[in-house]
Amino acid sequence: MKTQNRKGLIELCTLALLHKEDYYGYDLSIIISKLINIADGTIYPVLRKMKNEGLLKTYLTEGKGGPPRKYYSLTELGKDEYIKEKQSWKSLVNNINELMED
Repeated sequence: MKTQNRKGLIELCTLALLHKEDYYGYDLSIIISKLINIADGTIYPVLRKMKNEGLLKTYLTEGKGGPPRKYYSLTELGKDEYIKEKQSWKSLVNNINELMED
């Protein structure tokens, strides 16, 4: 899969996961890497970009015996973006599936 397409999918997967619950970066990376072939550390620039765009917010939570963990959650703008992108994705998949039918 081309890098630009993968980046968009990483963003969509991140929105989908954070729509369900808050995560810290490492957990997001592990879950998404099971779906899309990504290298370690790929998620962090995406998270930073999405935060700068106002889609995500962060907060720190004390770790169990370790340093505090930075958790990510969706802002209202992020929730709206998720709904919009989810519909767009479903439409795209349906259109491509129709195109590919024999």
